Amino acid sequence: MPELGEVRVCVFDAYGTLFDFASATRGSGDLLDGAELDKLTALWRDKQLQYTWLRAIQERHADFWQVTGDALDFTLDTLKLDRPGLRDRLMELYLTLEAFPEVPDVLRQLKAAGKRTSILSNGSPVMLRSAVEHAGLADLIDCVLSVEEVGVYKPHPRVYQLAVDRLGIQASQISFQSSNAWDAYAASAFGMKVVWCNRYRQRKECLPGQPDFEIETLAELPAIVEAI
Repeated sequence: MPELGEVRVCVFDAYGTLFDFASATRGSGDLLDGAELDKLTALWRDKQLQYTWLRAIQERHADFWQVTGDALDFTLDTLKLDRPGLRDRLMELYLTLEAFPEVPDVLRQLKAAGKRTSILSNGSPVMLRSAVEHAGLADLIDCVLSVEEVGVYKPHPRVYQLAVDRLGIQASQISFQSSNAWDAYAASAFGMKVVWCNRYRQRKECLPGQPDFEIETLAELPAIVEAI
């Protein structure tokens, strides 16, 4: 089993790792059937990520709220989901995403073990603050970091450097948790210790970096940290 070394801070990606982005579409189940919900969830997320990468490459940054709305507009048009009030409801629900069930207890265990906790996310400060407060995690997260501080999206190295600079520690003293394979590999290539929370059963990437651990849910994380 690989060693993580002296980890001082557990840093989490937000969307898909701490917060269930699919909960926004589930909240519109009265307007959409099951097949529509699944297609909407998948395409909205895919376009949301694609737009962050494309904007980063073009150096045409816009905050995650605009990107999320643009991706939703593309999705609704593509799937021909023209339902009154649907767009507004989905965007509102994205501000109050549900945390995955194990998250509060995991954060409490990490805090009890003396680890600092942080979020490092593409989300805008307003979006992240809303999600954290809605999920009741404000007392369990020490620091919330948004890419808006550096003006570019993950996986640009400046984003991971932001965590190093703001937390005042070395990259190797950070355990970074993400459900996104590309994010996990990028953080590893940057020099962080990485726990890939492979919730969505993704395949391993052919990219620089290599996560130190792969888990199915964050419930497995405290045991890893405790063993360090």
